[in-house]
Amino acid sequence: MAKGKRPATYEDIEALPPGWVGELIDDELWAFPRPAKWHAWVASVLAAKLGSTFGVGQGGPGGWWILIEPELHFGRQVLVPDLAGWRYERAPELLEQDAPFFDLAPNWVCEVLSPSTAALDRGRKLPLYHRVGVSHAWLVDPRAHTLEVYRRGPRGWRIARYGGEDVVRAEPFDTEPLDLGRLWAPGSAPAPGP
Repeated sequence: MAKGKRPATYEDIEALPPGWVGELIDDELWAFPRPAKWHAWVASVLAAKLGSTFGVGQGGPGGWWILIEPELHFGRQVLVPDLAGWRYERAPELLEQDAPFFDLAPNWVCEVLSPSTAALDRGRKLPLYHRVGVSHAWLVDPRAHTLEVYRRGPRGWRIARYGGEDVVRAEPFDTEPLDLGRLWAPGSAPAPGP
């Protein structure tokens, strides 16, 4: 943070224009407009697949609270992942509070990468998720057609990478296959890699 600059507060998030999402990370405000269509598509498909299979357990094991864009509060940090999930047995009363945010770290988070958010998601949010005890994180890149699965280790993340049209078993939802080809917007081709 620049010298003499005041720490950002929740009031800064509330002052954002309609349709913007704000996060507080290390006393700085990070604000972005609503995501692009391909970003929204991936998040919607994942929420539907994981929510029905692991949330309500229709045709799958159940056992999870799966939420779209929950607001997470960790002390002064305010994060809004695209998706997050808590195991029922760890948080049986998760939805009984009327607060508009959650202060219990999820077991799993998913960030759908956009050109404007990828550096923040990788560089600032992943280490913070590790620090607060998130056990798994997914980074999905709808442009490159890739899924990165991060599993929390004692000193950092262990990473598995998948892509294209693969059918994978991705932790922590590895009891059911996930067809990556269904995540990508119909007719889209992966962007060329570096």
